[in-house]
Amino acid sequence: MTKIAKATKDKLRKVSTATVATCLFKKGLKNQFIQHVKPLKLGRPTMVGEAYTLRYIPAREDLNPISVFRDPKHLQRVAVEECPEGAVMVIDSRQNARAASAGSILVTRLMVRNAEGIVTDGGLRDSTEIADLDFSSYHNRPTAPTNLTLHQAIAINDPIGCGDVAVFPGDIILGDDDGVMVIPAHLANEVAEECIQMTMYEEFVIEQVQRGRAVIGLYPMVDESIKAEFENWKLERN
Repeated sequence: MTKIAKATKDKLRKVSTATVATCLFKKGLKNQFIQHVKPLKLGRPTMVGEAYTLRYIPAREDLNPISVFRDPKHLQRVAVEECPEGAVMVIDSRQNARAASAGSILVTRLMVRNAEGIVTDGGLRDSTEIADLDFSSYHNRPTAPTNLTLHQAIAINDPIGCGDVAVFPGDIILGDDDGVMVIPAHLANEVAEECIQMTMYEEFVIEQVQRGRAVIGLYPMVDESIKAEFENWKLERN
């Protein structure tokens, strides 16, 4: 899995999912926001990391007794132990939260191994304990049943679907209080730079609106005189 540069990650940590969504929309990518997924705890730092994926299929009872967890090659456990430092584990749970994608022990292990976060379009068990961890975690809702009830781990680091979004290993996962965006890996540097510039302009716009200025002509910027004001504003800030 190719890692993006730290400088690119640092830029992305300064922008929002909303800004990234608009940036990708301009590039023709309209379906990059993972649906029906929310953070277990609000107010955490922005999550940015490469996608490391785990895919579940529907569990079949004869293949998923509780004893399968004794197998050292069980793919859910293997994924937790192999998820790279700084990566986000993204789990395709088929948008089914009736059984857990993982629980506090596995999420704690990811945290200790310096993963960046976890995202599932299913649910997490032990959700209160996970929310208390210093770790970014996103799911659909809390759920108690073990994953074996409904899910069989079948593949690691393959392309998956998560919340109706295609996620390829190495794509950049960005999460904040609004949810999670998926940035195609080959666009990461370009999106980071554009979003930094967009964020700066949005800060300028907010200041102007708070002072009573109308948004027409200001947002989006269509007036050259406003462009000059913005350039002066940037110089003053620097």
